[in-house]
Amino acid sequence: MHTGNKQKSDDPFAASIESIAAGADFQPYLHDLLLELCSLDTSPSGELQRLAGVESDVFDIIERECQSFKYLALKYARQPVNPDIDKHPFLTPLYYTGTKDKPSGLDVSECYNGRSNLIASVDGAGNNSGGVNQAFNVHIDVVAPYFAPGDDGEIVHGRGACDDKGNVVALLGALKILDNVLSKLAIPINRNLTCMFVIDEETGGNGSLSCALDRQLKSRYDSLMVLECTNGRLHPGNRGCVWYKIEGNLPDANLFEAAAFIIEELELEGRAIRAESDHPLFPHRPVQTCHGIIGHYGEHPSCINGDVSIRIDLPESEITSQTISLIEDILADGLEQYIALYGDKTKDVPGIPGSAKIERHYDIAAAGQSQVVRVYGATGHMGAIRENDGAITKMATLVRALVRSRGFLERAAKGPMTLSLEGWPDSSRLLMEGGQGFVPVHTLEEIERRLREAVHRGAHRYFDLMGLSVKPEEVFRIGYEKLHNAAFSRSVDSPDMINAVDAAKASGLPTDENIVGWDVSCDARIFACEYPSMPVITAGAGALEYAHSTSERISVNEISQMAVFLTHFILKQTGTALVP
Repeated sequence: MHTGNKQKSDDPFAASIESIAAGADFQPYLHDLLLELCSLDTSPSGELQRLAGVESDVFDIIERECQSFKYLALKYARQPVNPDIDKHPFLTPLYYTGTKDKPSGLDVSECYNGRSNLIASVDGAGNNSGGVNQAFNVHIDVVAPYFAPGDDGEIVHGRGACDDKGNVVALLGALKILDNVLSKLAIPINRNLTCMFVIDEETGGNGSLSCALDRQLKSRYDSLMVLECTNGRLHPGNRGCVWYKIEGNLPDANLFEAAAFIIEELELEGRAIRAESDHPLFPHRPVQTCHGIIGHYGEHPSCINGDVSIRIDLPESEITSQTISLIEDILADGLEQYIALYGDKTKDVPGIPGSAKIERHYDIAAAGQSQVVRVYGATGHMGAIRENDGAITKMATLVRALVRSRGFLERAAKGPMTLSLEGWPDSSRLLMEGGQGFVPVHTLEEIERRLREAVHRGAHRYFDLMGLSVKPEEVFRIGYEKLHNAAFSRSVDSPDMINAVDAAKASGLPTDENIVGWDVSCDARIFACEYPSMPVITAGAGALEYAHSTSERISVNEISQMAVFLTHFILKQTGTALVP
């Protein structure tokens, strides 16, 4: 059951909160602030001086807003990233600073020299015994590639609009409402309020890890809400996720063709993991397998690939219309196999006109004496892969169809067929990156082992098919140096969740009869694993389907509604709503 209707409340602050949020200047304030933040490119970059400068610019804006909230008396400080995070198992190697000589990137102290998180806080007055010390966590970094913001009225477009700068703005909007409401009533916040604006979430969470390990900071809060693009829903748990990286080199072998069989085994293992994923917080089994990068195609391990091309080479003298027709038939058969498993995303979802994700699956065209097949998909965050369409997975299905029909094709063409990744200089070298989601029934270590075994199985099948006596473990390096997030769950009946549900009803956010975990992994898992007894909730404005996509967007109304929710939640959590 979903509802967007506001629930009538006895909360003495409700009328004032609604009045401020409905004021003529509130949504324009949110709109302009989001455009300002999104104009700053905080995507990961090895140009650390530039990145430090733009992160500082974002914090300048947040501090400027904090200064404007006179009654709350916010304190704020830029907290350097703790170099001791390099001793913690949740550390993510700093691959975005990598070089040819040091592909894993700089050391922690080198990378974070001159960079920081921003902590804004209010000390509680302790006027009554109710409430808890509440913290919020929101990240200012975005995924690559960066593209500048724009708007068409109420909708703001741009990198980071919904993931996660829209939620930075929602939190600042909530502080603005609080400042106004509490000053009118001359009532202070009852318990401590702490806001963490962190860096490097998208690259693995090192900014939040630094905050989580700060025991002095932890003394300020008993409960945490991590703001992410959950479409306004409340999640007391996250699915886990690990990003894989496969590198291989085998002279005189075609590892691009091997990749098609590796992808098949990774997909099969992903489906097995999903079938085993029976957990009460995750009845919808949000276990996704995503292949984001192959060779020079793709942007990010957890971004669904939408465009990849393969080259088919046959003897020049035998490229006839009959041969091309045969290739087209084999590709069509491969596509049927793909559609049988993943659906036809050129078709509308029944009952939803205009819901098709792509116009066509692939194009085939002559390029000199070769045929180039350009495969299309629908991009987005890996958490939305079932609604979208993975071009790499589709391409691999087509390649396997061609490989399995090799003998037939080569007899027709009277010579050998060669398949390659278009534009990739060396088929004997493979590079792939992607992600695997999982829920708390599996451990991170088990998932990593199973992915490694799947890679070896797929490669072994291809090598056997080609008559190659090669051990896959000697050819491929499978690493998980980037994001490696455990899954976690918390109680749906905790006082914190009850307050969150009440705040959602008061603000008109959707409330679910059956609360579930979030389909995505985020920094919430760092705090949940570091403090196993602490309530950790994930919530926020913005739709996951737009995160990490080329059409990232958010509506100002979503941000405004989230700001209202956060205001109600803070008042309830801190016991301030109990003050007469």
